[in-house]
Amino acid sequence: MSELVTARLVLHPMTVGEAERLVAGEPDGDALWAPGYPAEGDVFAARRFLGACADTGDPRPFGNYEIRRREDGRVIGGVGFHGPMDESGSVTIGYGLVPSARGKGYASEALRELLRFARTLGVTRVKGDADHDNIASQHVMTAAGMRPAGEDERVRYFEITWTDPTADTAPRS
Repeated sequence: MSELVTARLVLHPMTVGEAERLVAGEPDGDALWAPGYPAEGDVFAARRFLGACADTGDPRPFGNYEIRRREDGRVIGGVGFHGPMDESGSVTIGYGLVPSARGKGYASEALRELLRFARTLGVTRVKGDADHDNIASQHVMTAAGMRPAGEDERVRYFEITWTDPTADTAPRS
């Protein structure tokens, strides 16, 4: 499966071996981990990916992607799908960056590319959420084109929908 490339980033589709090494805390020889990577969320996502692979097979392209800076190849975080598209054409996404990479627009750039890619796969709705106090993550989803879609006592929900999922009108990063 091909990598997704933006102006400053490469979204590298995670393999089973890479996920296993991430969970074990052992960097892959090809990937340079930025300080702070992997974070707890990256390990959780890698375990979910490995569980899906064991249960139903490799979910790619609806799997996890390492966010790598093009300038130095460092893995600065992750972005990906919580699972394959459901019968209504909907997916849920998640993402995270190491602290040193935050505030530079990387998360929005990665999410915009993942949304663009999801649309080319026929996805009609992408959902995400952020804790009420995680204003930065809420800004990331808004900057990527997602809109508030409700909230509960813990999180605020966001989504984007398309009536023509294959029309590639989303701006490229």
